[in-house]
Amino acid sequence: MEFVVVIPARFASTRLPAKPLADICGKPMIQHVYEKAIASGASKVVVATDHQKVFDAVSAFTPDVLMTREDHQSGTERLAEVMDLLQLSDDTIVVNVQGDEPLLAAENVSQVAALLADSEAPMATLSVAIEDSEEVFNPNAVKVVSDVNKNALYFSRASIPFDRAHMMDCDNRTLVDHTYYQRHVGIYAYRVGFIKQYIELSPSPLEQLESLEQLRVLYHGYQIKIEQARVTPHAGVDTAEDLARVVNYLKSKSE
Repeated sequence: MEFVVVIPARFASTRLPAKPLADICGKPMIQHVYEKAIASGASKVVVATDHQKVFDAVSAFTPDVLMTREDHQSGTERLAEVMDLLQLSDDTIVVNVQGDEPLLAAENVSQVAALLADSEAPMATLSVAIEDSEEVFNPNAVKVVSDVNKNALYFSRASIPFDRAHMMDCDNRTLVDHTYYQRHVGIYAYRVGFIKQYIELSPSPLEQLESLEQLRVLYHGYQIKIEQARVTPHAGVDTAEDLARVVNYLKSKSE
């Protein structure tokens, strides 16, 4: 099975400016992500950025970096531009890896690619079990429910499914005793042909209400395959505190 990994790396970040270039144990964050993606067995790994400083930093460790437009409204639009620049065939599988995940598990990249390759769906993603009841109610933790055939039914920032028996009793302690609470992991595999279709789809009211781009796919009747990640992923880097946590973790691993 062959697949390509694309890593979007935007320079601008409200909470952590110049995030892709943040130093982590002597390397910029984007290099850590790139190296983990390479370890997944991808046939090609490409970094796509919108800023010259990121382009120059990536060029220092790989020639596989592309400059993209600054006016994209979503990561998928940037991905579509990359597909055009690389001139990939419509049946090529592409895994979109976020550029702020320096602790990315390479196994999860190959897993989501294989999940898509073994199906007729145009798109695939992963989830993890929620083990903290606070996360059930955290709108930043996107929840997902799926059917018996590994098709995503819905994604939401709300606590889905609604556990009527326990929530009506305000008994939040028992919520995570069940396996039906799953948090979405933001890694996607697509077929190139579907990326081209996606950007032509009209935004859905569900997508706009929840601020979740993947709901456009379900709204228009397409399947998204999903299964639980074999390796529980570490959280990405959004803040300076997150960055310090990653640095401390990697230092402890090297001691």
